Amino acid sequence: MLLQHTILRNPTAVQLKTILNSVEKHKTFVYQEARWTGTQTEIEIPIEPRANGQAICSGCGERRPGYDRLPERRFEYVPLWQIAVYLVYAMRRVDCPTCGVKVEQVPWCDGKHQLTTTYRWFLAGWAKRLSWQGVAEAFGTTWQNVFRSVQHAVSWGLAHRDLSGIEAIGVDEVAWQKGHKYLTLVYQIDSGRKRLLWIGKDRTAKTFLRFFRMLGKERSQQLKFVCSDMWKAYLKVIAKKASQAIHVLDRFHIMQKMNQAIDEVRAGEARQMQKDGYEPILKHSRWCLLKRRENLTEKQTVKLSELLKYNLKSVRAHLLREDFQQFWEYVSPGWAGKFLDQWCTRTTRSQLEPMKRVAHTLRNHRELLLNWFRAKGAFSSGVVEGFNNKVKLTTRKSYGFRTYDAVETALYHNLGSLPEPEFTHRFW
Repeated sequence: MLLQHTILRNPTAVQLKTILNSVEKHKTFVYQEARWTGTQTEIEIPIEPRANGQAICSGCGERRPGYDRLPERRFEYVPLWQIAVYLVYAMRRVDCPTCGVKVEQVPWCDGKHQLTTTYRWFLAGWAKRLSWQGVAEAFGTTWQNVFRSVQHAVSWGLAHRDLSGIEAIGVDEVAWQKGHKYLTLVYQIDSGRKRLLWIGKDRTAKTFLRFFRMLGKERSQQLKFVCSDMWKAYLKVIAKKASQAIHVLDRFHIMQKMNQAIDEVRAGEARQMQKDGYEPILKHSRWCLLKRRENLTEKQTVKLSELLKYNLKSVRAHLLREDFQQFWEYVSPGWAGKFLDQWCTRTTRSQLEPMKRVAHTLRNHRELLLNWFRAKGAFSSGVVEGFNNKVKLTTRKSYGFRTYDAVETALYHNLGSLPEPEFTHRFW
């Protein structure tokens, strides 16, 4: 790409305005010759309306006669070789019989934005690859400009996305700030399409109800599967708004509760052994008790073999967890239910209070647990946790968020699979 002053030496050189007409042509406007600013650090490209082109009213969108022209205004465009590029245009005002005197609508920008629409999409595209601050530094703009560009992309995408055909959803909460501040996240987890559908502040029933209001009654009734953890607020709303769907409890959260119980048993037993003056054999044993045997390191395998020689509460809790893994191998809900009942009975007699609480919880949610087998193969419940890991990655990449609006925008942008308009040329 060559600049304007090289054209005189080489008649085959491509002019900057020719390139603009190729990648972003506007019917009723004409690009003029590009020029340097006084310091030769910026390029300006003046724009003029065609002689026969009427201005469009920004209020009603109709062509109206001109009223007068405002002073020239600069609109920042995609930079060339780290050189800032500006489109320069004196906006016309129109005399609209419907709206009164209004500033015209122009195709390269909307409202009072100083960035062209193309440049905003350019920044938003790079914001999926880099942190917002990284994009700002790379292209010589501000964090606020990048944030507003991502907001623009998210707003357009949410307004134009297709919500039809959703059959399976997963709901979970993630912490986004210290002090027990949570977000409710709803994902589409159909086998053919996986994306973030909705974000809500807090993890209350009132919050989750807003998702179903957004989805609408008709689409809510088309849901076939819903995956969640055992949070009471979610269970209550799902039973009310999607009672026809098979409600599946997420395997990850069930095993997580069991691991928390094992850890509680181990920590309590280790303190008691230290108090009684016994050898600290449970030291450095946490992960060898919590991890699956196939995931243990060589050192952890040796440590676990040593622990299995002792009749410890921690070992008994670990063995109960390992025994429960058979539950997921069943195919028939009937046989799985019999195994669950036997395991819960055996666990309640174990005298391990944390494990007894887990057994009590599983009994209370027996039917929802068995739905895992009724829905087996329809979708992967692990998708929800996969999305949650991406949520943490997005937050970490941006070094956290100070406001809810920022985290909502970033998550929709990265995980929402939002549509984008068609472009004559993509700059990113």
